[in-house]
Amino acid sequence: MNKANKMGNKTITIKRTFNAPLSLVWEAWTQSEHIAEWWSPKGVKTKVVEHDFKVGGKWKYIMPMPNGQEFIAEGEYTEIVEFEKIISSANFKPMTEGVEIQSLFKPNGNKTDFTFNVVHPTEEYKIQQEKMGIMNGWSSVFVRLDELLKNM
Repeated sequence: MNKANKMGNKTITIKRTFNAPLSLVWEAWTQSEHIAEWWSPKGVKTKVVEHDFKVGGKWKYIMPMPNGQEFIAEGEYTEIVEFEKIISSANFKPMTEGVEIQSLFKPNGNKTDFTFNVVHPTEEYKIQQEKMGIMNGWSSVFVRLDELLKNM
């Protein structure tokens, strides 16, 4: 099996097109004040604790859940190509740890084609995450991003 197939077996991919120009989508992904508005389920306000947007920079967001617990998302940027991609390690405690997230952007006229990959350490871990509802979780977050972009 080649490397691409092995990566595919460990990767969850979400694709969508945002009805906003690439520069606006990039701003929403890279500015703390915007991230706080969309990086969480509906009804939850994200607290940006750290956001050092550079290769080697760390990020940490806290989302208070209705039950009083905190959901912590954190990682380190490993690759940034302006207006093209953002790659980061990521932990989403207490549910998901040790993944890589890849946010890929492509201009499409006045819209932006977006691909989001979550690369897991193993195929088994990916399957476990799928059963836990990772697709629904991220899809709902990207709906919030879409709503934010309409108001930027």
